[in-house]
Amino acid sequence: MSIYAIKTVAVLGAGTMGNGIAHVFARAGYSVILRDVETRFLDRGLETIGKNLDREVKKESISAADKPVILARIQPTTDVSVLAAADFAVEAVPEQLDLKVRLLKDVDAVLKPGVILASNTSSISITQLAAQTSRPEKFIGMHFMNPVPVMALVEVIRGLATSDDTFEITKILCERLEKKPVAVNDAPGFVSNRVLMPLINEAAFAVMEGVATPEAVDAVMKMGMNHPMGPLQLADFIGLDVCVNILEVLQTGFGDPKYRACPLLRKYVAAGWLGRKSGRGFYKY
Repeated sequence: MSIYAIKTVAVLGAGTMGNGIAHVFARAGYSVILRDVETRFLDRGLETIGKNLDREVKKESISAADKPVILARIQPTTDVSVLAAADFAVEAVPEQLDLKVRLLKDVDAVLKPGVILASNTSSISITQLAAQTSRPEKFIGMHFMNPVPVMALVEVIRGLATSDDTFEITKILCERLEKKPVAVNDAPGFVSNRVLMPLINEAAFAVMEGVATPEAVDAVMKMGMNHPMGPLQLADFIGLDVCVNILEVLQTGFGDPKYRACPLLRKYVAAGWLGRKSGRGFYKY
């Protein structure tokens, strides 16, 4: 399939990442099939897209008249069979291997044979996910950053079997979304989380060991290292449960204890302190 044949994009999952991905595809002029398991998740996702479009109207990056046009391009559904109309698909469900594999098998069975299937996984092996489908050469990682409508980077990750054609089409598609694609080979955590998660983990150890408060740790990294956001504030934004999941993938993938999740991170997750989404993490929201 050529880049010109891609008119309709399926986005699987209407959560934080999924609704952001649907937003940028619809904004770029693509028809979007947004699929999730329950209508309430779709409703919440569409509500978020509406609010984010309002922000873009305020910033004058789109006009007020653009908002209804963009929203009209998004077709919400709970029905997997509707995905047969898609020319490209992006999976964006939570970072759990069994969940992703189950979904990818269902979607793979419905998609047209030539359609590229991408995963927005932030750490799970693209090669491993691709092997669960009938199209490993048409399978690729497309790791968007949160918040998707704002952040420019997309890690484009080749699995062992990913074809050059699949890579090139996905790269051009990123550019059409006004994103900056960066080529990465398949390895645990890719580049972004392989470098970021040990930083967040070490910041959590510094707090646990009483070296400094979360505010102090973040202040050092913002003022001293010119980071726009401190690592603990960023961890709260990502979700502490997601951070622990990714650290587990890194530890299992590399077999290296340096990636073990800080006990304080695990304690907060056990308490339901997941960060911004639960109202409490290293900070209160």
